[in-house]
Amino acid sequence: MKALFDFEFRKFVTPSIIKIVYILIMIFLAFGYIGIVVTGFQFNTAVGFLMLLIVGPLFALVYLALARAGLESLIAQIRTAQNTAELVRLAGGTPPAEAGNLPVPGNTPKPDGGNRPPANPYQQ
Repeated sequence: MKALFDFEFRKFVTPSIIKIVYILIMIFLAFGYIGIVVTGFQFNTAVGFLMLLIVGPLFALVYLALARAGLESLIAQIRTAQNTAELVRLAGGTPPAEAGNLPVPGNTPKPDGGNRPPANPYQQ
């Protein structure tokens, strides 16, 4: 809970609440499905059966699949950020979340005052 009030965003909250969000989406989809079926039966019996057997389940499954894909994508991005921070730590650097206002290596002002970009270590 204290991670919600971390104004420096040093810890990700999403992985701990993503299960609750997914359960809430499933509950809202169930209520939506029931609402569609009830509305269909109020309109016409044939429309009610159409909503009960075809449209409602199709709508719920498609929306649930899209919601799941979106949540999985979000978690994948967060895990990538966590793994990248760990790799930076293992390499002896300071991850961006912990760096604060430290200067970025390679972007320090040049003694001659030039505005050259830093050298690319991969082009040698």
